Formats: sequence, structure tokens, C-alpha cells
Amino acid sequence: MRTSRPLLALAAAALTSAALVAAPTLSADAATPPATTLHFKVNVGPLGTQVCDIVGDLYLPEGASSTNRVPAILTTNGFGGSKDDQAGIGKAFAARGYAVLSYSGLGFGGSSCKITLDDPDYDGKAATQLVSYLGGKSGIAFTDAAHKTPAPVLDVIRKDTVDHAGHAVANDPRVGMVGGSYGGAIQFAAASLDKRIDTIVPMITWSDLSYSLAPNNTSQTVGVSTSTPGAAKLLWALGFTVSGIQNGVSNAQTNPTRLIGCPNFASFVCPALVNAAATGTLTPGEVASLRHASATSYISKVKVPTLIFQGQGDTLFNLNEGIANYRALKAQGTPVKMVWTKWGHSESAAPGEIDLGNPDPTTQDNTRRVADWFDHYLKDSSVDTGPEFTYFRDWVPYSGIATPAYATAASYPVGASAKLYLSGKALSASATGLTAGSQTFLTPVAGIPTSTDPADAFGDVISLPELDLPGTSAAFTTSALASPVDVVGSPTLDLKVKAVVAETTQNVGSPAKLVLFVKIADVDAAGKATIVHNLVAPVRVPDVRQTFRVTLPAIAHRFEAGHSLRLIIAGGSTNYRGGLTPNIVTIATGTTGQVLTLPVVN
Repeated sequence: MRTSRPLLALAAAALTSAALVAAPTLSADAATPPATTLHFKVNVGPLGTQVCDIVGDLYLPEGASSTNRVPAILTTNGFGGSKDDQAGIGKAFAARGYAVLSYSGLGFGGSSCKITLDDPDYDGKAATQLVSYLGGKSGIAFTDAAHKTPAPVLDVIRKDTVDHAGHAVANDPRVGMVGGSYGGAIQFAAASLDKRIDTIVPMITWSDLSYSLAPNNTSQTVGVSTSTPGAAKLLWALGFTVSGIQNGVSNAQTNPTRLIGCPNFASFVCPALVNAAATGTLTPGEVASLRHASATSYISKVKVPTLIFQGQGDTLFNLNEGIANYRALKAQGTPVKMVWTKWGHSESAAPGEIDLGNPDPTTQDNTRRVADWFDHYLKDSSVDTGPEFTYFRDWVPYSGIATPAYATAASYPVGASAKLYLSGKALSASATGLTAGSQTFLTPVAGIPTSTDPADAFGDVISLPELDLPGTSAAFTTSALASPVDVVGSPTLDLKVKAVVAETTQNVGSPAKLVLFVKIADVDAAGKATIVHNLVAPVRVPDVRQTFRVTLPAIAHRFEAGHSLRLIIAGGSTNYRGGLTPNIVTIATGTTGQVLTLPVVN
């Protein structure tokens, strides 16, 4: 860790290397014809009265013409990125016979207006107008940012006779969308508004931003959404703030209004950040604003085939968000498949998974899935789009393409439930003969960290050991495993605690409720404990007088023979703001009500 670097520079470096843009470093190919850069005049906002400029690059395949029309792909950047981040996709899929339009989202990479978190009223409406351009509509594309010189009307894109609502509409291109993180959420927003979009491939993105940025892993209502707000993420929030403001400053000369009020962000964002830093949680109004910009609020309107990629190594948008989107789509009959990748915002891709800078379906499993998906739904190919559910197994050796490391299933969830009961300081597979006992620990004042969990958003520049300070956590550990145990899915914990102070303060409001942090560690034969993918489940307990259920972030992990599984319940975390009120917390064991349930596939 280089502590001499200023915090803002540190944040910027971490954002780049932590894959906020959801893409590795891009490679340039001098032999590839350059893309055509265009400016798009779009009208956004609830009433469509705000005019914004979007800058984009158009990649056309060789031979595309009005008599040899091709399908199109629309793609945009992850948070903090730009259209340039998608150059690899543009070049590779143009070579496969697709027209590709890569654009910088509002507030990023030369595009004007503020960051609105992929809100359908803003980012969604902007995307629909780009779809119209692909469909041949005039008056949208220009060769200059002032929108004075119209670009030629695009007349090389294949047209559909009816949209996905069965209506014949003008300027209806055959078009799919692909992108990761911020560039994934926009796909849900656009598809909910525009029935001309034929298919989407959202990668490592969110279901509910209020869960993403201040998760609560109990009192869930629909998907990952909860009735009680959660615990604010500190480092991810800092990283997003720095990156967003930097993008605004870099374009302030041509668009200074974006720095007025909340710099480069929608107006509600800055007060929400201040409140989260002060109280560790969100107000109901802030939750509502974040959910308005989240798929959970409008996914019922998404009807086109969807291929979800969600990262196992992701402390920002964990697997539970992909599961929530998958289940919602499946329940309403939308064609959907889901892939759990190794890579995410917190971990890089395994060899042979994906390289968005140089996509190659012959050597990259995830790229092959995307190429087959688009060929099937955009070119009407009979190619198989793969199993409904696949997940990466980092314990399976392979060479070359990563396909052998992926297990397949007809649907999600998979496996069977295995129960481990809290018994003294142990986890017991048997419900009989449980040890009566208790563990007591202290939650900190003002929600300060009492652990040194590895930093999530800054893990590449801040290296911390995994440690809970003495007296600030309770732990329960299995005996050494006789054979490997493969856990695939979301573990759940049924828990009852005693916290006298919280019983008296919890009715004051969310900041005064008890906050705990639940995590699962893999303990090797030498006794070293590692939190699986550094995933932590914050819990703001609605009522400490009642048993509550914790749904932990899903994992795909093998606990090897000779290893142990450890359940840790802590009072603080490096990466989150905990509860404001200190509490003495006691967990008693000896009954079957205190149980950890694992989805096991072997």
C-alpha cells in the first residue's frame, strides 16, 4: 500500500483496476478500419424535455448495404468508462457480420448531462432513441456535438415487421444489447421501454441499487429488496463518487451545468451519500429513488430473451442480484438463462473465460455463449444457446477454453439442503446432542470497523489481513471434513440473538437497530481462514426479539477434505458502516432453531 498517494488518486486507480467498467484493458488493431464517431441528440427526462448529446462509435461489417442488411448490437460502458471500452466488442462483432453502436452513457466519456444511474426516464429513453437511429430514423445522428450537421441516415440494418408486443412500428431494427455493470443495467431499462429490442445480455449488474449500495440480507420482500434498509458500503460509495465527479470535471468546459448542485450526479445522490456516511443507512426516500433506477421496479416489462452473466467474485453486485433478476424473468415466462462466472468487479476472469478487449468465441467460453446467443436471436441461427444454468468451478483443472470448469444444470437452484446446527462453538451436522452454550461479543460505537476484511473496492491497492478484533465476533466451526463439500447457491442462517440495548433503541429508527455482519470462511488444514470471495452479509435486524433469517450471498465453492467451514457473526466490517449504537450481543446454542443451511451439490 502506497500511503503517500492522495485519496482521490488512490480511488481513481482502484476504480480502474477493480474493473468498474467491466472490461479488461482494450487492445488496438491498426489493421481494423476506424469506427465512425457520431453525436446523437436525445430528449430525456420524465417529460422528454431535456436535450443531451451522446457520443458513439459505429462499426459496420464489410459489405453491409441497403441490399445486404445486417443485424445490430448496441453497447455502452460500465461506470466511469466510455464508448472506447467497447472497441473490442465493436471490432470483433463487426467481423462476425453485425453493425455495432458503442456509446458513452449520459455523464460519461464525452456525453453530456448528469449521471442518473441508468434511470429509465433518462438513460432508458436515450437508448430507445439510439435504437430508432439503428432503425433508420433521421434527425438523431450528427457529425458534431452542436448537432448542426446531420449524419447520413443509416440504411444497412435489418428490419423487423413487428416488435415484441406484436405491433408494426417504424424504424424497428433487428438489435440486441450487451454490456457489463452500468452497461448491463441500461439493458433492462431500455428493454422495459422499447419492444423493438430483440434480446439483451446484461453482465455483472444489479437488481436493486438500494441492496447493492446498502444491503440488508434479512427482511427481504421481493428478490434482494428489503423492508428494512441495510448497511452502507463505504469504499464502493467513495469509488463511485470520485469516478463520477472526475468524469464531470473532465467535460466541464463543454458542459459546466453538470457540476451545479450534486456534481455530475442526479440531485438525490449527494444527500444520500452524506446521510449514508452519517447514519450508515438510507432513508425511505433514498431507497425509493435507487429502486426507481433498478430492474426490480420494471423487470415485469422485460419480455425479450435474456442471458444473464453474474460474477462469483463480486462484492458490488453479488450473485444474489443475478438470481433475483433470473427468478423474476423466469416467473413471468421471459426466456432466460444464467451464467455464474469467476470474474466480477472484485476478481479477474479465469483463463479462457472472456476478454472484452479481444473477444474470441473459439478460445473464450463466455464469449462463445454471447456469440451463439446473438447468432440465434439476431441471425435466426439454429445454434444451441447452451444450458439454462451454468456455474464456474475454480477447483476444476483445465487448459485452454474454460468450458470444462463450468457445470451445467437445467435450472436454478441446484443441489440439496444440508443443515449445520450451532452447537457450543461448533457447527454440527446432527440435530441431536447439541451443546448448550453461548458466545458474547460487542458491536462498536458509531459503526466503526472492528474487522480487517480485505478491502472490496480498493483490494488491489490496500492489502489487509482477515481478522476480527477480539471480543467483536462469534464463530462456529465444523470439524475437519472427511470429503469435499461443494456449495452452490445462497446459504441461509436462522438466528436468534440477545441484545438488550437494541431492544430499547430499535423503535427509534433504522440507524438505532442492531447491525451484524455474517460471513463464511474456508479454514485450511493449517488453520488459516479465508472468507469465501470476501463476501459479507450485512444484517440490520428488524426486531432483535424475534428469530430472523439471513440469506447470504450465493457462492460456488468447494470446501476440500481436511478443511473446515466456519460461520462468523461480527459486529463490524472494514467495508461497511455498522450500527450507531454499541450493543452487547449474545448468541445461545443448544436448540435446532440456530441453523446454517447450505445448498450442496455433492
